[in-house]
Amino acid sequence: MVRVALGCGRAGILACTLALLAPTPAPLAGQSDTLRLSLDRAMELARAENPAYLATRNDREIADWEVREAYGQLFPSASIGSTFSWQAAGEQRFGSLTLAQDLPAYYLSSYDIGVSYQLNGTTLLAPSAARARRTATDAQIRAAEMSLVAAVTRAYLEVLRSAEGELLAAQQLERARFNLRLAQAQQEVGAVTPLDVRQAEVQVGRAEVALLQATNALDTARLRLLQQIGLDPDRPVALTTAFELEELTWDRDALLATALERNPQLRARTAILDASRVQVQQARSAYLPTLSARAGITGYTRQASNTGSLIAQAQARVAEQVEQCVVLNQLYRRLADPLPTRDCTMLAFTDAQRNQIVAQNETFPFDFTRQPASASISLSLPLFQGLSRERQLEAARVQRSDAELQVREQQLALTADLTIALHAVATAYRSAEIEARNRGVAAEQLRLAGERYRLGAISFVDLVDAETLKAEADQAYVNAVYAYHDAVTALETVVGAELRE
Repeated sequence: MVRVALGCGRAGILACTLALLAPTPAPLAGQSDTLRLSLDRAMELARAENPAYLATRNDREIADWEVREAYGQLFPSASIGSTFSWQAAGEQRFGSLTLAQDLPAYYLSSYDIGVSYQLNGTTLLAPSAARARRTATDAQIRAAEMSLVAAVTRAYLEVLRSAEGELLAAQQLERARFNLRLAQAQQEVGAVTPLDVRQAEVQVGRAEVALLQATNALDTARLRLLQQIGLDPDRPVALTTAFELEELTWDRDALLATALERNPQLRARTAILDASRVQVQQARSAYLPTLSARAGITGYTRQASNTGSLIAQAQARVAEQVEQCVVLNQLYRRLADPLPTRDCTMLAFTDAQRNQIVAQNETFPFDFTRQPASASISLSLPLFQGLSRERQLEAARVQRSDAELQVREQQLALTADLTIALHAVATAYRSAEIEARNRGVAAEQLRLAGERYRLGAISFVDLVDAETLKAEADQAYVNAVYAYHDAVTALETVVGAELRE
């Protein structure tokens, strides 16, 4: 950055600042990377890059999904499940009875496909509650955005203020060096003593320190601005927005009406109040009945680890049938009028039966045997739940009452803050006007002091006093100008809308 001594009048002080912040002619490579940053562009970048604001804005996605989920609860839910299990070999017992012995190990699997539906007052009111919470989230995001806008505006103004300070420090250094040269010339002709030259050298040193501090303040302000925006702190910027010192008049009642409608904190608390009212309705719905319904189908498989026992059981059953057949044939022959006998060899256990048992056993894991479909519906009305519903309803009412009080508190605070902010803007403007006059008087006094010193009418100390007074007047004017813009920014934050072009 090239520092030059610029003479800035009341109307040109901001132009000098912009000239000081503009990129220097060299190097050209650095020029191409310099970001020309208007206040509107800074706001746009901050909304897209500031991490804290983006984290707050992400809450909207959660709120949207909560609304979708609330509507989704009004539809039936479907499920499908499957189980796989294993049963070791051994005896099958029921109490003291042994139902079967030497059973093989079994592999079992099953499935369950079902549709269920539940409806109660809480489910019916869930979409309204979710929408109210989303509205509150939107209001909180808007409040975070307004806070970000105010922070970026203040940081932007601080960079301009620091640039003015650096410019004034550079001008003061140039005047101190000029006074040193003047004192040296006066010493050469014997008009002043060496003490005046030493005092002039001290003033030059102090002015150099002041310039270093002003440059550091400007660098710090620029880094804070980039931090608020969310950009790389090493990136050079050139600010292009000028803030004019002009008296802005607003109607208090009109501003208050706008603030009651757009103030982000008030809107957030109002949205929270709306959500708390829906929560009271949800708490009351706990006294309503609940409807539940379900329908589904199931299936299972059961496969033995080996078919030896199954075949043995089948052979035992066949042997019993053959034995019964033989006994019946003997009875038929002993009758007075014998009946025809059966061929018991036809009941013998065959390889086909063996193969059929083996094939029927191969069912695990997906050859399911389907069970008959089932459906059920129920209606329940809670009568007494240990006063939990009463407690929840009362808690919801208290929360609603707290929200109403918070809205009232915010309305009162908004009225007071708006009045205070308006008075602060008016005071800051009048202060800037007075400081402008003081600056002009100090400049004229310094001009006269310089002429009188060259004529030897005053001492160097008197000249330094005039220099100090001029520097203080310049700094006071700069502070007053930016105090006015800070006050306007605070007023915009209260109103929740931009008031400057």
